[in-house]
Amino acid sequence: MENWQAILSVITFITVIALIMTEWVHLTIAALLGALLLVFVNIMTLQEAVAYIGNSYGTLGLFFGVMVLVRAFEPTKIFDYIATQIVILAQGKGKRLLLGIVGLVTPICAVLPNATTVMLLAPLIPPMAEELGINFVPLLILMVFVANSAGLLTIVGDPATYIVGDAVNISFTDYLWQLSLGGVLAVGVVVLTLPFLFRKIWNTTIENLEELPHPQINHPRVLIAGTVIIIFVLIFFVIGESLPIPISPAAVALLGAALALLLSHHSRIDTVNNILRDVDWSTLIFFMSVFVLIGGLDKTGVIKGLSGIFATILGKNILLGSLVLLFLVGILSSVIPNIPLVVAMVPLLKQYLVTVGLAPSEVLATNFQGEFPPEVLPLFYAMMFGATLGGNGTLVGASSNIIAAGIAEQHGRRISFKIFLRYGIPVMLLQLVVSALYVLFRFLI
Repeated sequence: MENWQAILSVITFITVIALIMTEWVHLTIAALLGALLLVFVNIMTLQEAVAYIGNSYGTLGLFFGVMVLVRAFEPTKIFDYIATQIVILAQGKGKRLLLGIVGLVTPICAVLPNATTVMLLAPLIPPMAEELGINFVPLLILMVFVANSAGLLTIVGDPATYIVGDAVNISFTDYLWQLSLGGVLAVGVVVLTLPFLFRKIWNTTIENLEELPHPQINHPRVLIAGTVIIIFVLIFFVIGESLPIPISPAAVALLGAALALLLSHHSRIDTVNNILRDVDWSTLIFFMSVFVLIGGLDKTGVIKGLSGIFATILGKNILLGSLVLLFLVGILSSVIPNIPLVVAMVPLLKQYLVTVGLAPSEVLATNFQGEFPPEVLPLFYAMMFGATLGGNGTLVGASSNIIAAGIAEQHGRRISFKIFLRYGIPVMLLQLVVSALYVLFRFLI
């Protein structure tokens, strides 16, 4: 491909990230304009751009389905009711509320993708914070940190973790044995930072819990039917892909959304138009645009060229390569959403291994089902930790971050890039250091 196309793809990508970081342009507008620029200068055709979006249909379908599912049951006031109960269980103490969020999100993210968990639980946060009289933005940011970190507990907890694990054909049980402790350590780092980063909320106390508003659940029969739908969706999230006829999480989410729309329409608690109007289209368009931007880097050979540079610098030094990869991918993942980053980095790393002679060329096949040489696996594990935890660094680093930002806007507040950065950088750096030590002592020494 022509050099000018590769250069323009890189410049466009960097410019979009810079616009988002400086907040000169809304992140969705910046990403959409960048993606359209690649089409209008003929770096890729519109058909190719749509194809790159189509390659990530699972992610987009999952997000859309869960958004509709959650929105469909808002008229029942179930989220307000649960939020009040959580505040009462925390006895009005901020520290118990923070620890409660960690305890609630962590086990769920072990079995559900973290972005899905944020979509399901984040609507609880604004009413909960309102009852405590505190800003809900830090609570949403905490939920994101826990969700991203707990995504390392199992291979299905984070899309990036699953993509890397699937690339090296690691099983669910092997993952638990070799890598889950790293997820425990990552969540532990978040817990240790609570009294410092979230000091104001940590010290908050409500004395008169009786004065809290006690919202009543509306449409109880509809809610019972809705609960059945949600249980169905959660069960098939976990077991769907292991059935004789596999059902992807995206298909499950879309079916759940369709059933929720049917229930809302026929029970007349809301209209289909109202529900679909409130879907967070801004977040969905942002992800589509980012997939096109990453596609531009892929098509113009930028990603493949980086593998050659990687091979030249590191040679066959697995220890150095693992540590460099963990921090490099961690830093990149703080400014590039981790799903498209990992999709791009997996073939880059495989190409590097083949280039330096650490793996046979067969591993480059997309349908390769064999075993990788054990000595090269720490490289993939390092990339997994870097991509997942690096997402805690900035607002655009992970899918769950963008979703939380969208939910905040729907409730009248904005999570700015600078505010997220203030919380995210300390957490990310601590987690990357702890993860580097874990990979070092668990796999390399």
